[in-house]
Amino acid sequence: MDDVLVVVTLLLVAVSATAAVVVRDPARQALVLSQLGLTLALLFTVLQAPDVALSQLAVGSALTPLLLLLSVRKVRRRGLPPPGEPAPSGTPDRGERA
Repeated sequence: MDDVLVVVTLLLVAVSATAAVVVRDPARQALVLSQLGLTLALLFTVLQAPDVALSQLAVGSALTPLLLLLSVRKVRRRGLPPPGEPAPSGTPDRGERA
């Protein structure tokens, strides 16, 4: 029974990690990263490492995605276009220095 549970959680981790790579929007990437952190915490719990699971919950599924979301919000407030779009006239390009 334990082996089946480990395999199922490993599959969940693999699906979450693949989703984190496939998603293109930075805000959604942060949310998928949070989901990946939760599935990793579940895996660590199944593997009987509750201390590592608690650390993963705090850092991997809460703190890191929160910092990423705040960074994305700050960049979007500056008015910089998303990668691949031309910058509006009067704003420096990503490669130029202001």
